Amino acid sequence: MELGFFTMPVHPPGKGWRQSLREDREALILADRLGFREAYVGEYATAQAESVLSRALFLATLAEATGRIRLGIGSADLPNHPAATAAQIAMLDHLFDGRLIFGIGPGSLPANVDMVGDAALNRNTWFIEAIDRVLAIWRDKVSCEATNQALSIPGTFVSGIGENISSRPWQHPHPPIVVTATAPACRGVAEAASRNWGVISADFLMPGSVATHWPDYEESCRHAGREALRANWRVAKSIFVAADDATARTYATAPDSPYRAHYRHVLARMTEAGRIDLLRSRAEIADGAVTLDDVCEKLVFYGTAERVTDQILAFRETVGDFGTLLYAGHDWANPVLARRSMALMAEKVLPAVNRAIGATAAAE
Repeated sequence: MELGFFTMPVHPPGKGWRQSLREDREALILADRLGFREAYVGEYATAQAESVLSRALFLATLAEATGRIRLGIGSADLPNHPAATAAQIAMLDHLFDGRLIFGIGPGSLPANVDMVGDAALNRNTWFIEAIDRVLAIWRDKVSCEATNQALSIPGTFVSGIGENISSRPWQHPHPPIVVTATAPACRGVAEAASRNWGVISADFLMPGSVATHWPDYEESCRHAGREALRANWRVAKSIFVAADDATARTYATAPDSPYRAHYRHVLARMTEAGRIDLLRSRAEIADGAVTLDDVCEKLVFYGTAERVTDQILAFRETVGDFGTLLYAGHDWANPVLARRSMALMAEKVLPAVNRAIGATAAAE
């Protein structure tokens, strides 16, 4: 199992924007130094609690500050502006000398959808059309019809002096693509498998929902005549590791915990969007009975390195084997403890998990 990082990230109201951005950046630099394989950054231009309003701008500040880690968009809301996305991703890939991963998705935040005036359109259908347009731009085949608008080369472009849509990524034919899966039986999973792309299972999905992703991915790969590789499946989880259980419990479960703040944000968002069913731990729980305590109990792993190792292994038994565990980044309420958690995850937990996986494989 590889270790990665995924952050939206959510910060408490009133926290200085510059401080939040500085800590978000430090977390990714630390992940690089600790040997995390890859990291993804999310954005919501209309969410005040989330400090990163432009992933492209934020990631660009890390081009020279990191050296090994692959950095990814997590994920680009493609229906909003595919032409601009194509240009930004191409430029970032050059800045990172090919260390960029292109994460994509249909987008889910209602305010973001309203802001670009596409609320009436089918996001999933448009999402597929949008990624096709991005890839067409990179192939210089940019004249195509779509549900929302036609994308073509304007007659005012002067191709002889470089005035045309020709921005291509550093990686050929494009950076690796991963699709964020935010629901069980997600259409994006099947689409990713059919095109040999990767999948990220979101950190707010209950284990039962996450468990649906691999069978769907495997079945779609079979239909495409392609081997389904576990390395293509990434799963995000909220994890906090400390030297002792008491410290971990307090940091992860106290009323002002950044982990509770994150899922309070998610719970409110899903309730508003009519998607509260995603946070039900059992089918018989009514929508109005879904509580923050229940959500955090099911979705946050915390404790010593030994306890967290056991939690990850038990989770893996439930959902199946996956290639990369994405450690979900949260606000640094206590920077010392937050940094220490990442270090313990990389230096203690991951090696222990891989030893246990190896021992199990050898015994079979």
